[in-house]
Amino acid sequence: MHDKYMSKLSPTVDFWAGMYLVIIAVLSVLGNAAVLVSTARRLAFLKAPELLTVNLAVTDIGMALSMYPLSIASAFNHAWIGGDVSCLYYGLMGMIFSITSIMTLAVMGTVRYLVTGSPPKTGIKFQRRTISIVISGIWLYAGLWALFPLLGWGSYGPEPFGLACSIDWTGYGQSVNHSTFIMTLSILCTFLPCLVVFFTYFGIAWKLHRAYQSIQSKDFQCGNVEKKITLMAVLISLGFFIAWTPYVAVSFWSMFHPQEQDHMTPFITLLPCLFAKSSTVYNPFIYFIFQRTLWHELPQIQRLLFCCSHQVSSPAKEAKLEGKRVKDETCVGLMGISGKQSGSEIISLG
Repeated sequence: MHDKYMSKLSPTVDFWAGMYLVIIAVLSVLGNAAVLVSTARRLAFLKAPELLTVNLAVTDIGMALSMYPLSIASAFNHAWIGGDVSCLYYGLMGMIFSITSIMTLAVMGTVRYLVTGSPPKTGIKFQRRTISIVISGIWLYAGLWALFPLLGWGSYGPEPFGLACSIDWTGYGQSVNHSTFIMTLSILCTFLPCLVVFFTYFGIAWKLHRAYQSIQSKDFQCGNVEKKITLMAVLISLGFFIAWTPYVAVSFWSMFHPQEQDHMTPFITLLPCLFAKSSTVYNPFIYFIFQRTLWHELPQIQRLLFCCSHQVSSPAKEAKLEGKRVKDETCVGLMGISGKQSGSEIISLG
């Protein structure tokens, strides 16, 4: 066994890190499996944007099943199991699932921003086939980036604490090859998707705020509903970014301070990695919490958002909307929700 694959942590820390990963793995598998089962039960009524929520659950459960067992076994073994081959596998899986997750979040935000505020009949609509093609493109994009280190651009290597593998961040200043790969990867697969998520979700929150402000009737009393919808979108996005920010920060620090990395204790480098793995647990809990609370308020949301779209309609359309659509369809333009949809479909906002 090479020294680089030996744990730099004490056996006690390795044991508790392994126990932590066991808990994270179990919660991730159970939570995301529940999301997949829930969506499968209403597959016939599943809206196109909800496929992105399903894809996010698939990436989370895929990471838990394909990566965590190897980390857990290595932690209990006090050394990385499998050597170079398993290290490449682990780095490859980590790249695929992490890039797929962040790109899915970026596409989610973009789709929901385009749909929010669109008229029910003439606004932007996304078909299942379109979203399926986009999801396929996301997986291909992530797979391409994951293959680059195997083809010679960049490389995978063990983490400083010795119990995980990822991109070799410390090689940034060692060659142009590593430098160009890491910077390009950081821009195209981290910073730009984060900016997209940030601006689209805040754009959604602003549109919702404007819509609620435009309604003067006190009968709706929907301020609390507005807060819940905005909070749900923010939590789903921030849960991922908060989990991964410490890891990215430490990785970038090691990029620009390779000589000082030896002075950083292995335990400090372990914590961000463990915290990042918790990102696979957040979404299922957010999904079911808001599914339960928003289900009871769905009629109120529908009335409110219908009136928002109703106010910007022409007088002729207003008459038709009042006479027919309110009774038969109760269209809700801002969220793309029809009266026939279940409350859980609101979760696709995230």
